Formats: sequence, structure tokens, C-alpha cells
Amino acid sequence: MAKTLILIPSRMSANRLPGKPLLKINNLSMISHVFKKAEETKIGEVVVATEDKEILDDVEKNGGKAILTGSTHKTGTDRIFEAYEKLNIKDIDFILNLQGDEPNIDKNDIINLNNFMINNNSEIGTLAAEIKRDKMLNDQNVVKVITESKLEKDNFPKALNFTRDCFSKNNQNIYHHIGIYSYKTSVLKKFVSLEQTSSEKQNKLEQLRALDNNLKISVALANFSPIGVDTKEDYLAIKKIMEYKS
Repeated sequence: MAKTLILIPSRMSANRLPGKPLLKINNLSMISHVFKKAEETKIGEVVVATEDKEILDDVEKNGGKAILTGSTHKTGTDRIFEAYEKLNIKDIDFILNLQGDEPNIDKNDIINLNNFMINNNSEIGTLAAEIKRDKMLNDQNVVKVITESKLEKDNFPKALNFTRDCFSKNNQNIYHHIGIYSYKTSVLKKFVSLEQTSSEKQNKLEQLRALDNNLKISVALANFSPIGVDTKEDYLAIKKIMEYKS
């Protein structure tokens, strides 16, 4: 049976909202919310990969597992690869990179992505959701993915491009990209050995490095778009939603 490891990269020095992993929602840090959501999937061991002792201490205090990594990584993917090598866990087939700033991601979407990866033996997989508000199409902070065919619950089509560009709602097969990735272990090793490409640097989208090097990224349909926390306004919005639900 295929074995998956979930790694969550996290650091205190986010440009737009420094210290966000330790911001509290219902008296629990955001990074610990994400850890617990990952654990609830029961698809494999979960570890937070961080350069900050404060994050490691918080995760461990709340019953989670974390590992310290270097502080010079250019991307979260480079950080999780270091963590994977340090952990030295044998027979891992897939590594799932879960963002530490999406505490309301649907656990069933994570499970679904993992199942698609295993059943299709895919190189790289990610999630996307339908765009239901036109203003998202015109928001350059919203990353879109264009797929080779319409996303359905039971298919896993190839991504043709990822972009921040603006679109009209008449364009076909454009979805809201959700920043979660699953990698076949051998493909992750290859990916981090590749140089950053000009389109990756220009768009600040590391998935373009994969496409630029002919690595296939497949896309599964997510039930809904989680709120990614990049600003104080994002944090206050998700805090209100999650504390209301509780």
C-alpha cells in the first residue's frame, strides 16, 4: 500500500503578515489548526517544517510534531525536501505539501487529492475550485489554473498553466488554484534540483518551474476555496468564520 507523508512548511517572517503562524483562532495557533486538520485525514504522518524555534515549540506544545530546517530556502518546497531528508522515514511514496496558512481547508479535499495521486501514480497533483465570484477573475492576488479539460469530481486532468492574469468568465476551464501539492517522492527530489525559471520568478509561482521542465501537474476538484491568510484582513475574516462555527 502506498505511503504518504504530510509536511507543512511554516516560518515567522512572512512579508505581508509577519508572525502569522502563531496568530490565534479559538485560542489555538493557526499552524496548529492546520496540523490538526492534516492529522484528521489519517493518510500519513504529519510534520511541520520550520526555521523558527517558536513555531516548533508551539506545535509540540499542542501535541504535534515539528522539525527545524535551514533559514535560506527560497521556497516552501525546498524546505519540505530538507525536512523529508532529515526525518529519514523509509518507503515514502508521496509527499504532500500542505500550506500552513489555510486553517479552514476541507480535510476531504486533502484525502481526495491523495487518493487521486495513488490511483493514478501521478508525478505532481494539486487542487482547484470553481470560481463563483467574477471579481476573483480580475484579482491578481488570486492564482488561477487552466486545465486541459473541465474539472469533474471523478477526473484528474493536466494543468496547462498557472497565472495571476485577469480573465473574463467566458474563458474555459479556469479555476481558483489552491496551494496544496502532492509529489511522487522521486519527482520532488528532481523538482528541488532544478533551477528557478524566469516565469517562476516573474510570477512568484513555483509550480511554473515544474511546467517549464515538462513535469506534469494534475488537478483535482476541491469542494470549496479555503481562505488563505496573507493579510491582517484575511486573518480577521477567517477568525470570525471559524470562531462563529465553533
